[in-house]
Amino acid sequence: MSTPAKMAERAMAQTTVIPRRPRRDRQKERAFSGLMYAAVAIAMISLVVLLAQIAIDGSGSLSWNLLTNFPSKINPASSGVKSALYGTVYLMILTAVFVIPVGVATAIYLEEYADRTNWFNRVVEVNIQNLASVPSVVYGLLGLAFIVRGPLSLGRTLLAGAITLGLLVLPVVIIVAREAIRAVPSSIRDGALALGATKWQTVWKQVLPGSVAGIATGVILALSRAIGETAPLIVIGAAVSPRFLPDGINSEFTALPIQIFAFSKDNDPQFLQLASATIIVLMVLLLVMNSVAIYLRNRFEQKW
Repeated sequence: MSTPAKMAERAMAQTTVIPRRPRRDRQKERAFSGLMYAAVAIAMISLVVLLAQIAIDGSGSLSWNLLTNFPSKINPASSGVKSALYGTVYLMILTAVFVIPVGVATAIYLEEYADRTNWFNRVVEVNIQNLASVPSVVYGLLGLAFIVRGPLSLGRTLLAGAITLGLLVLPVVIIVAREAIRAVPSSIRDGALALGATKWQTVWKQVLPGSVAGIATGVILALSRAIGETAPLIVIGAAVSPRFLPDGINSEFTALPIQIFAFSKDNDPQFLQLASATIIVLMVLLLVMNSVAIYLRNRFEQKW
């Protein structure tokens, strides 16, 4: 009869508890890891080279006049991005006004109220997942057919551009908001309901405050994607190099990606340098927005 001492002695006598993998499998794993590291290295080197080239080409054109002058198609020395910069800011504000309430409300419905067994709710969830991966130019065609023309007929206005970009990032906002709401422990909901709170009071007073960090981070990152989109704005007919500022939501507009496109089409080397300088301005805006997202996440994130 085996005693604990004999069992321990036999276990210590074993040279290998878990059989070693075949040598061929280890070689394949090392080769696969090498390929992944090589791919990452190539991507990082390409990115660094591209950023360095943009910095070298655009640093000479960076000045306060670049931000305060209107664009010019004739004189690159006096050309700037004032109208594009203002248009980008207005566009992001209107897009946020559209996507935040619609996206968060949709996420709350799907997570807190929707019946998962209902076929309609399942279709909505599947379509939201699919729409998040649709190319941006498709949203531009949608905006041209139904917003600029068609049923809404808003024209080539700031409002039409904001709605188009809002539709582009709306699926992303919904998905991120759902993940943030889902991260709130069910015990928080159960405790609130046990104390007599209604379903809406539980969502408004407990769930949303607990998920605000994730929602805010997702919204800012989604807007960061929208701020760099060019294809939808070209399709809906955003103005190129306008020498005026938008005076309302029904005014024509332009944006930094459109202005970069306009500068880069010119064969004059000075305009190409302006394009690189405008890219630097756009990247600074993106870095600021991403930094705000990181701060909000670290400041308001709750550890459950």
